[in-house]
Amino acid sequence: MSRIGRMPITVPEGVDVKLDGNTITVKGKNGTLTRDIHPAMTVAVEGNTITVTRPNDEKQNRALHGLSRTLINNMVIGVTEGYKKVLEVNGVGYRVQKQGKTLTMNLGYSHPVIVEETDDIKIDVEGTNKIIISGPDKQKVGQFAAEVREKRPPEPYKGKGIKYADEVIRRKEGKTGAKKK
Repeated sequence: MSRIGRMPITVPEGVDVKLDGNTITVKGKNGTLTRDIHPAMTVAVEGNTITVTRPNDEKQNRALHGLSRTLINNMVIGVTEGYKKVLEVNGVGYRVQKQGKTLTMNLGYSHPVIVEETDDIKIDVEGTNKIIISGPDKQKVGQFAAEVREKRPPEPYKGKGIKYADEVIRRKEGKTGAKKK
């Protein structure tokens, strides 16, 4: 049996969980998240614990068991603590600034790159080179951070570009001069 799928999810104080067929809604201080769970999985809410069970040991059901439990757990964590990704901007003249709900980035292009904040994604800027993306939905936070990073991915020679704070850029050696014989 799946070790992850077997573990019960504890629901903290202030979090409301509603189950309607195979749709689960989790409501907390950071917002409300709704997700459809695969119909083969059985979700049970008892008191302050949520358990996910599977009908049999077929390969697809084993895979869905751990996945369903993890998705529900991510929803509970998202509405209580939230998720965040930290991006760093490296490069001479590269900088970011936030005005209202707009993130303006100068990334060495002939024009500034502008990214809008959405309803469930919040952008904060620390200094001139640190972007903090936060929100309750782990998937949306990761996707938004990937889209911002895509505006100028880090290059391996000088390390210029937008990178995750915990990302390590493998550096390459530049060209050497022409060899004389």
